[in-house]
Amino acid sequence: MTILTEGRHPGGFLVWEAFRDYTRETITVASGTLEPGTVLGKITASGKYAGHDPAATDGTETAVAVLWGKADASGGDAPAVALVRGPAIVNRYDLVFAADLTDPEVAAAHAGLLAAGILVR
Repeated sequence: MTILTEGRHPGGFLVWEAFRDYTRETITVASGTLEPGTVLGKITASGKYAGHDPAATDGTETAVAVLWGKADASGGDAPAVALVRGPAIVNRYDLVFAADLTDPEVAAAHAGLLAAGILVR
């Protein structure tokens, strides 16, 4: 018997948002293959997005958005949609982080999202 595994769905992390035309934007993902719900940071020099990395110094150390659907930028920049501002509420258990984070780093990422109006519950 074949075992099927259901992956993450676009927007599956979202609990509530005010107006999708306000809270979401088309962005450019700079690198990597990222799953829906990936917490993003914004690269200061280019304005592009990449997976949030608290150890970075290029702007991605601050969590600012959540990727809506899968993005494959392994071969170069890729367009994607992200939840970039609130008011919105997201499910903490459906968020994906690009690296293993400590509890204080996760709390800091949640605070970064809250600064953008995205409440993590």
